[in-house]
Amino acid sequence: TGPMSLECLGNLLRITLSAEYFEDKFVSLFVIDQSGTAWGLDEAMAAQCGYTVTYSTWRSIEFRAPALSCHSHLEKDVFTVTIQIKASHTPDMSNATTHLKSASCHYGPWSPRELICERNYMEVSIRREVPQTIKDFIQDEPEDWTLVFPEAKAEEASIWQIVFHQPEEKRALLVSNAWSAGYGLKATDSRVLLRVPYTAAQVQLVEDQGITFSVLRSSTFYKYQWVILMLDTAVACPVDGVDYTNKTITWTVPKYIPLLSGGVTSFKDVLVEAGVDLHKLSAKEMASRKYVLLNELKAITMKIPIGAEGGYYKTSVSNGQLGVKYTINLFLEHQWEDSKWRLTKHTIIKEIETPFEQAEVAITNNLNLSARLMNVTVGTFLPDVELVNLTIEGVAVAVPEAVQHGYLIYRTRYVNGSKAYVIEVPLDAPSVKKEYMEEDMRAYSLNVTLTFITYPSRETFVVPVIALSAVKDAVLPSARGFCDGRNLHLVITRGNVDQNWLPFISDWPLTQEAAQKYSYILRDNGTHLAISVPFLSPHVSYEGFHTSAIKASFYLTLKDGITLAQKRDFSVSCIFSPSELIQCLPNGTVIITAIKLVGGEDLDTALLVLRDRQCKPSLVTEKTATFKFNVNTCGTSRKFNSTTMTYENEVLYFRPGNDTPIYQLKFLCSYAVKENSDVQYESKKNPPPSIKPGFGCLALSLKLFKEKSYSEPYQESEYPVVKYLRQALYFEVELLQPKDARLDLSLDDCWATNSQSQDSLPQWHIITHGCENNKDSYRTVFHKVNYSLRVRFPQHLKRFEVRMFSFVQDTSLLQE
Repeated sequence: TGPMSLECLGNLLRITLSAEYFEDKFVSLFVIDQSGTAWGLDEAMAAQCGYTVTYSTWRSIEFRAPALSCHSHLEKDVFTVTIQIKASHTPDMSNATTHLKSASCHYGPWSPRELICERNYMEVSIRREVPQTIKDFIQDEPEDWTLVFPEAKAEEASIWQIVFHQPEEKRALLVSNAWSAGYGLKATDSRVLLRVPYTAAQVQLVEDQGITFSVLRSSTFYKYQWVILMLDTAVACPVDGVDYTNKTITWTVPKYIPLLSGGVTSFKDVLVEAGVDLHKLSAKEMASRKYVLLNELKAITMKIPIGAEGGYYKTSVSNGQLGVKYTINLFLEHQWEDSKWRLTKHTIIKEIETPFEQAEVAITNNLNLSARLMNVTVGTFLPDVELVNLTIEGVAVAVPEAVQHGYLIYRTRYVNGSKAYVIEVPLDAPSVKKEYMEEDMRAYSLNVTLTFITYPSRETFVVPVIALSAVKDAVLPSARGFCDGRNLHLVITRGNVDQNWLPFISDWPLTQEAAQKYSYILRDNGTHLAISVPFLSPHVSYEGFHTSAIKASFYLTLKDGITLAQKRDFSVSCIFSPSELIQCLPNGTVIITAIKLVGGEDLDTALLVLRDRQCKPSLVTEKTATFKFNVNTCGTSRKFNSTTMTYENEVLYFRPGNDTPIYQLKFLCSYAVKENSDVQYESKKNPPPSIKPGFGCLALSLKLFKEKSYSEPYQESEYPVVKYLRQALYFEVELLQPKDARLDLSLDDCWATNSQSQDSLPQWHIITHGCENNKDSYRTVFHKVNYSLRVRFPQHLKRFEVRMFSFVQDTSLLQE
């Protein structure tokens, strides 16, 4: 209860800082000495003074101190340790909360020799006994150590120096030098202590019975009044001896280490006990946990099933992969008797961690259709894992900020301490991708990457989360079609799956530019797509032809804008009158348009002829051929009756070398023989026509075409156009506005310059007063403009051809 708890465990004091209280806080630890001075705890000071700080199960912080630590106060058999904890939410420890904890523990009786193998240090303490013969021989005169040995201190019973025994030499250090080298030394009225960090320079690795030990051979000298006494302060701790086989941890410790025997060969076991987290376990408790403790002749062995009670799993990361390790804090206490030390107590604290084992992360997608939410559960995770951010569409977002992107994240905790993370995202969130599947189904896909951190190791790993949900909510585009007298109309109502679908006519993408090229009308307001095409259009199919009706159809396809996969097909079909194909003009001129029917794809409309095969079409498209002729030409026949005169001809198609037509379209024009019309006529002398100059707004365009057919102009992206000398340039000038059939476009002057400024010099006139320039070596050629689907008013256009030339002066080229 509270932020801290404490336990007295033999000659060790343990203070545990609550994970719930200190979670998400920066913590600093201090040890308070008897004078009230606070000493900051770091790794070097902890190993030298006997303090151990670890993170135990579920991120609790554990502080341990032995009875003879540097700053403990020992009185009789009670030792007292005082620590100070500062906790803050910021690394600079500003606004830190301070907690003070003082604890006392009783320990006794002491064994003549006690050894401790802690996580970060080795320790040996020996009972200090002065032989009675020396006590009887001591004189009552004052000590005079400082005259003989200036290095020695004058206090009674103080340590003087320590000698390290190494294979190559013996090295003696005074207490002050040993302290500077990281060793911890302490003397009380009854004991002498030496504490050795595992990283100390004089520590050696020695193998015994196949087990590696960290050992230090040393003798400690202390003075008793004017007598110098020596103690054997050798210490040894096992480094390895752990094996992992058949999902079992096997820990082996040799019983009698020669280094600690001091030449003694006869030993007697007094006690062998073991436990977990410094708590001793009875034989019954070990059996219930399936632990095995074997006390054999030369070694003590413990066997622990991996995952057994007493240990815990913690999260580990290896090469970015998530895994777990099983950790258990074992301890072993071995007491034996021999003729030299009488009783030795050897306590070994061993944290064992199994090798890395990769773990899979479960991802569960639970769709909340009524709320239109994707509910994704990620995990479970151990309590030492925290989610820190999400990567959404390539952008890292901290967990508190995820709600701004439509993500609601919360933790679910389980009874055993583990947890999972739940992510709720609306189906309509921008980062949730939607894709049409089939019929009325849509696939919703969530693709985010979660970044986690482990405590206290602060390792990071990522979990890609890809969740798919099929929802029956697709609304497909629908269409309605209708026709008027001259056009086919198709109106498509957009659905919710076709945002990236594009309109195509067969394999031809239907864009605004493409529609304008064929005089189609295309409108798209985001919810509706409408297209209108004339009856006589290149993309209209003619599927049936009867004397009274023509069936015309227009087909449109919606395709995926990325894969171009075909998604939906729409069409509109209408019945048109054959009279739409023929015009019988009062002056005897006939304009007839022949159409190619579906199924006659191999028919070349340019090869269609009239009865007189010399009469060829004046306008040809892929599906139509238009003839313009007089009723008295092209093999036209005529019939009379009392009221009408009928002219008849045929459009024919012959295969090469065959005089039997495979295509035959008969048509006729009828004129009334007798027809009376009342016409009001008034004679009036009209002045001769004249043209007066005036002012007005005219919209003109000047285009350069690629060929003499004037079918394809150069686009803006193709300029500048590269031509060689004397290559033909085809120009077209068009009156765009106003569209008034009474207007005629006339070209007066046209000139070329060698820069983009029309007023720059030199200049060369291509057209002068409406005529070609007589001074040209290659004169301008004017081309006739005929009526066509694109040209409604031929009088509004002028076309002319100019040969490519360069400006020269005195035979020198001015500009290329």
